[in-house]
Amino acid sequence: MKRLTWAAFVALTFIFIQTASAQVQVGFRAGANWGAVSKPEFLDQFSPTFRLSPGPTGAVFLEVPVSNRVSIRPELAYIQKGFVIDEGFDIPIGNWELPLGARVAYQTHYLELPVLVKINLNEGPVQVYLLAGGAAGYALDGRVRARTSGIFRSQPMNLGMDLDAFGYNRWDFSAIGGLGLSAEAGRGKFFVEARYEHGFSRQYDLPILQLPIRNRGLSASIGYAFTIGE
Repeated sequence: MKRLTWAAFVALTFIFIQTASAQVQVGFRAGANWGAVSKPEFLDQFSPTFRLSPGPTGAVFLEVPVSNRVSIRPELAYIQKGFVIDEGFDIPIGNWELPLGARVAYQTHYLELPVLVKINLNEGPVQVYLLAGGAAGYALDGRVRARTSGIFRSQPMNLGMDLDAFGYNRWDFSAIGGLGLSAEAGRGKFFVEARYEHGFSRQYDLPILQLPIRNRGLSASIGYAFTIGE
């Protein structure tokens, strides 16, 4: 998968060089990502429910047209991935029950290099488009945020996570698919888009137990792009 991703990146870079004389656009986007992870089937009966973990995402990018409706979009992106465990239970005391629980959020911050193909579905000042491609990401750091819930609430805990000691695979290779809407505004265009990211890399690679836990995510962004060289 790693070799295939880099081969695709080199091929798309070659296309970018060949189309350097086209009307290239530069842009930025910012939004939120709701991270999740795949859950091994054999853990269903023994582990708590993994819930979505919200966090920021953003990117700067180039958009290079290769035809009237098709463009290549290489990006430099930041994204927070992870998951949340939010479990509660009751302790019976006499004729009443004491609610207790805990919320633990695992958050990992990535620098990513997505390379996407953008396909406009129509022409005109307002356009609907599709995005498809892949990304190579590297985990910069991670944090664990936790607090108890129920009748008794503790102060939030915010601890740094040593990814290497934790057996965390810093590299993450993924596929991306998305849908967007853009509208012309001045020299450029405003846009909104939604994406789904499907990770292929096993994140927890321990010497004894290799857990098939992989990143997943849904994101929504808003941004602006404008033509350069005019």
